[in-house]
Amino acid sequence: MVRLFLLLYLTLMGLMAKEVHDPVYHIPVSKESPFAAKIVLRSGQEVLFCCPKAMFAFYLRPYLYPEYKIESELDFKELLVKDYLSKSWIKAEGALYLFGSRLVGPKGDDLIPVRNQEALHILRLKYGGSRVLTFPEVIHKGMGLIEYLDLP
Repeated sequence: MVRLFLLLYLTLMGLMAKEVHDPVYHIPVSKESPFAAKIVLRSGQEVLFCCPKAMFAFYLRPYLYPEYKIESELDFKELLVKDYLSKSWIKAEGALYLFGSRLVGPKGDDLIPVRNQEALHILRLKYGGSRVLTFPEVIHKGMGLIEYLDLP
């Protein structure tokens, strides 16, 4: 009974953090994850993802998520990914994405972002990788690439 009261009290006081779920893979996600990605919408709402692959899936097919009311490209204010080495947020459009490395994200194979060529060199030495893609290349390959990464 005391435990129930404490839970109710903490909930009412807003002290319990609401668990955030990735809208694509429906798994819990934290901003502290080294694989986290996010999209900031024009409305100011932040959409948090478990990995870059999920962010790209959302970005390429926003119509699958009508609850976010995305009508055009203009509704996307900012796309951010975490530089895998520094763990800092960087703009997704300027990142380099390592494909085919030994790193496995929360939902399997992923595109591992880094901020520049120097970081990419270090990442490849440590984890391998078969190809490097830029943001426009990922967008051009589209959902085919994302679905390929999701294969078992």
